[in-house]
Amino acid sequence: MFSGIVEELGEVAENAIESRGRLRVSARAVVRDVAIGDSIAVNGCCLTVVAADGHGFTADVMPETARRTNLGILEPGDPVNLEAALAYGDRVGGHMVTGHVDAVGTVCETRDEANARWTAIAAPPAVIRRLVDKGCVAVDGVSLTVVDVVDDRFTVSLIPHTVAVTTARRWQVGRRVNLEVDLIARYVERSLAAMGGIRPT
Repeated sequence: MFSGIVEELGEVAENAIESRGRLRVSARAVVRDVAIGDSIAVNGCCLTVVAADGHGFTADVMPETARRTNLGILEPGDPVNLEAALAYGDRVGGHMVTGHVDAVGTVCETRDEANARWTAIAAPPAVIRRLVDKGCVAVDGVSLTVVDVVDDRFTVSLIPHTVAVTTARRWQVGRRVNLEVDLIARYVERSLAAMGGIRPT
């Protein structure tokens, strides 16, 4: 489990997902106390560490993970948002993030507004219907508040600090980003489906 508060901007050292199902990430902070088998969120996707040293870590990436996330399109040198798994008793500064990406969205509009960066993201229907105004969403692993939801897109507003310390500074039009809806929304939908209210996807 994670909180959506990025600890470090890492860098893709090697992307061998297609050939060997492996991703190597250069990092410092998140590998200080890491052990084999620990979880690290990479752009919001929970990955299991299979090798690590003081310069980074390697994780296995399954075909399903590559299909459902933006990890497969990463290139060496690309920055990635990193967060180590929470420990019981840790402060949760964002919201509860599982690291199980629901879908990939596409940045469709961005603009600066006073001290904030306003960003609109197009998302699949299964994501859109689970979002609510002022609710939570994780975008590339960053815990954000939904400003509004209109048709097939939703908007978020980022403070300068978030833009500076995450991959959000690279969220230009056309950028593909990992999306995870609030965990509570998933369970509410499943409960309603069990009562015959809606059909989950």
